[in-house]
Amino acid sequence: MLNPDLITEARIGHGREIASKKRLLETLAELLAKDQPHLSTEMVFERLLERERLGSTGLGHGVALPHARLKELSQVLGAFVQTVHGVDYDASDHEPVDLAFALLVPETATEEHLQLLAYLAGRFSEPATRARLREAGSAAEILALLTAR
Repeated sequence: MLNPDLITEARIGHGREIASKKRLLETLAELLAKDQPHLSTEMVFERLLERERLGSTGLGHGVALPHARLKELSQVLGAFVQTVHGVDYDASDHEPVDLAFALLVPETATEEHLQLLAYLAGRFSEPATRARLREAGSAAEILALLTAR
């Protein structure tokens, strides 16, 4: 189960019209930085992009899990975007991504970070979970789905 502080309704983008991987990462960066005075959208975007350059975080089945470490953080932060149409994300299965969960972790976090990534990857590997997230009609509904269990 996700920690209730990890993601909030304010950090969920529902039904977004996004046409590119770059714009998807920018949107996630905006959501992550908007209620964090010590973070800027540009800084978060650059960190997410740096990680993407190491290899795509597209998990397959239309899901991406971009993530980055930031020394400016003291707690883990998450944001989620559901897009109207999938975007080319260089995922291993070549499927367009329409569900993206971004994760920012403190630079010192190691095991917690890996466990959270594994948990999220497991949740998004469930066809029923993906279907419910795609059918969700609001950010509140998405939040309820993400934090259920």
